[in-house]
Amino acid sequence: MKKVLKNVSFVILLLKMCIFFGQESPTRKRIVIDVGHGGKDSGAIGINGIKEKDVALNIGLEIIMLNAKSETPLDIYLTRYSDTLISLSDRTKLAQTLKAGLFVSLHCNHSHNPNARGVEIYVASIISKYSENSTWFAYQLQNQFKKKLGFESRGVKFADFQVLRETVDYCPSVLLELGFLSNWDEADYFFKPKNFQLIAFAILMEIINCARYDRFF
Repeated sequence: MKKVLKNVSFVILLLKMCIFFGQESPTRKRIVIDVGHGGKDSGAIGINGIKEKDVALNIGLEIIMLNAKSETPLDIYLTRYSDTLISLSDRTKLAQTLKAGLFVSLHCNHSHNPNARGVEIYVASIISKYSENSTWFAYQLQNQFKKKLGFESRGVKFADFQVLRETVDYCPSVLLELGFLSNWDEADYFFKPKNFQLIAFAILMEIINCARYDRFF
């Protein structure tokens, strides 16, 4: 049976934002959102023509805009703000230079199997003092995507991706594979601009929760 992703009303989203941001504000923290791919590197290309680099950028920009609606927003930086190609090493150097408290890399998945679907979240396979917090945060995000947005969970996984490997000794870091652009249902989900706002809100809400309760950073 085809599983339909949840298209939550944006009116409900705004109402939740008013309630959520109206609560006691957290101390300002530096967060780096790594917007995957860019420029000549399109990343995965969806079955409907949508490009991974555009999905990642749209979500990243929505996170910035939603964060700005907070009375005391977090210090959130993107690794790119436009359709430009930034090297992987420059992305991680930015996090190190800013002494970031969290690094989140945004991506989408692709498979030769058109039925493959769901969200995967990766943490570094290298063990460091931040491994426990990285894994904990990854599971919190998985719960958000599954319960609030209807994505299937493909689990929290461990990998040696460069952006994770080069941030593992500096801060908690995760890499998000936000659904499969090779799946008609999930590719179509990303074709609707309002859904970028929903995903951005889910990510931002977990970041703010962690900052508010000093879970890490």
